[in-house]
Parts: sequence; C-alpha cells; structure tokens
Amino acid sequence: MARIEESKSITGVQIVHLQSFSDERGRFMEAFRKEWFPQRTWDIFQCNRSDSKKGVLRGLHFHHQQVDYWYVTRGSMRVGLVDIRTASPTYLNAQTIDISETNELGLFIPVGVAHGFVALSDVTLTYFVDNYFNGGIDENGVAWNDKTFKIDWGTDNPILSQRDRLNPTLEEIPSSDIPQYR
Repeated sequence: MARIEESKSITGVQIVHLQSFSDERGRFMEAFRKEWFPQRTWDIFQCNRSDSKKGVLRGLHFHHQQVDYWYVTRGSMRVGLVDIRTASPTYLNAQTIDISETNELGLFIPVGVAHGFVALSDVTLTYFVDNYFNGGIDENGVAWNDKTFKIDWGTDNPILSQRDRLNPTLEEIPSSDIPQYR
C-alpha cells in the first residue's frame, strides 16, 4: 500500500511513496488510485505521457481548475514547484523533488501550484489530470527562472520550448490571472 506524505513546504502537495513487488519475472507497482486523493472527484480524467531528452526543462505551468499527478516510468527528473496562490499559507514557497524510476515516488500537484521539471536523464513522465476538458484554456505559464522563486534546477542553460522561453515573470502576470487558494 502506498504511503502519502504532505509536503512540508507547500500546502496541498502530496508525495506518494509507492510500493513495488519484484521477483524473477519482473516488478509490479500500483502507481495511482483515485481514492488516495479524495479532495478531487476524478470524474473527468485523462492520462498522458511525456518523453524528454536529458537537459529539457518543461514549465513552469499552472492551472486554475486542473490538478496533476505525476509518476516517472523511465529515467529521472528534478521537479520544481512554487505556490503562487496569493492567500495560501505557503505563498511563494518553492520546493524541488527528484523523481526517478527507481525511487518509486508519485506527486500530487494541486490547483495553483506552478510546476515544471528538468530531465536529469532521458525521462518518461506519465501523468494524470482532471478537468482537462477545455482545449488548453487552463494552461498557463510563469518563467522557470523567475528570481522570486529561487528554484535550484541544477542547470542554467536548459533546453526550452518557445512557449516556456516566453513565459512571463510572476510580477508580469495580472493579479486576476493568478489562481486563488481554496
């Protein structure tokens, strides 16, 4: 059975310590169960896969409606998180978590927590989202290197998409576009 730990840095972020079972045939692991996160209904549900080459940085992204649950199936990555919910008790707190195929961690990211990752090796991320029904309208971004956050990505020169390269700093985002703490 998985053990779920609340982040000590960011309210609502949950780190899931998964349990695997191995024998001479291979390995089995339960990676996600909606009952682990009763704060969401998971009525609308989508599962995605993202493959990234070593050195790619994706993010920081944030949502007003959608939560994410991440699990690495191949390779390793460093996740960067920052609470941008203005009324949150952990507003502007940042955290990094290394996730890999060998450390068996899942990560629940609530609404309003900006998130991204840098690939420490070639990596495959499997992620589950809810409320991903609006054609990407709830896909928002903030600069990965915003000095306000002080996220230690372990790199100063990542491979970025055009979208992520152009993300504004938090200061440049109108307050009406910042997610609210719930």
